[in-house]
Amino acid sequence: MSERKVLNKYYPPDFDPAKIPKLKLPKDRQYVVRLMAPFNMRCKTCGEYIYKGKKFNARKETVQNESYLGLPIFRFYIKCTRCLAEITFKTDPENTDYTMEHGATRNFQAEKLLEEEEKRMQKEREEEELNNPMKVLENRTKDSKLEMEVLENLQELKELNQRQANVDFEAMLKQYKELEEEQRRREQEEDEQEMKAMLEQAQNRRLLEDSDSDEEPTKARPNPTAQSKPTDILQEGPQPQSKRPRMESWERSVGKLSTKAQLAGLVARRKEKEKEKADPALENGMETRGTTASTGSLPAAAAAAAATSSLGLLGAYSDSEDSASD
Repeated sequence: MSERKVLNKYYPPDFDPAKIPKLKLPKDRQYVVRLMAPFNMRCKTCGEYIYKGKKFNARKETVQNESYLGLPIFRFYIKCTRCLAEITFKTDPENTDYTMEHGATRNFQAEKLLEEEEKRMQKEREEEELNNPMKVLENRTKDSKLEMEVLENLQELKELNQRQANVDFEAMLKQYKELEEEQRRREQEEDEQEMKAMLEQAQNRRLLEDSDSDEEPTKARPNPTAQSKPTDILQEGPQPQSKRPRMESWERSVGKLSTKAQLAGLVARRKEKEKEKADPALENGMETRGTTASTGSLPAAAAAAAATSSLGLLGAYSDSEDSASD
């Protein structure tokens, strides 16, 4: 199976390329090309303007018996977009441009014509100077004279402007320097004032922090009757906020135990507790005596049993209180 893309073709051993017949084409044959108008032009038939850059399907041919330094010159045929009249132009490799042949006129060509005229005059002058040395001397004297006249006219214009203006440049420079020094001095004063204000503000803030750490400032309670209008609060400045010391959660629930007055209520002396224990015992003893005296019909054994039971209750009560206090 042969390859799809064949790179090397087979040539038989008796192949002679001179025997291949050549295709004879006319030298002035034309090709259809797509181009844009190289310059602005106006049709001579209908007066339609054709602007530079407009696209055409043109016919191109090589101009016979014309060339520039071996470069061929091409001619292009286009048709007017309005009347379909034929317009032709060709290349100009000498000036790197195009030249109009017939069917239209080129617009905005005044500057180009002026440049061409200057070039032509310069070329003629160089040819004359090349053949005639006296002409070179004449042209140099003319050029120097023209240059002197131009300088004199320029000096006259400068003097005229100075007479009309009457500007003292020394005074203007002096005034500019004074204004510059004044502005520099003002900026320096503003910087010093700003530095002083910043230092005072920092010192005041430090004093406030020291005073707050020593003692808590008293916060003045606002008087609601002092403001007569609701808009008076807008006219007043921002009131300083008093810094409250931070309170822990256990202090909110239990309270502070640092003061002696609060601890004094929790601590009880031992002598007072003993008196409190002894007082109920005496009262109970008096009660038992009263009961025995009032009940004279009971036997002595019953009275003694009641006394011992009351004493046992008192002893158990005092033991429970001692264990609670410990």
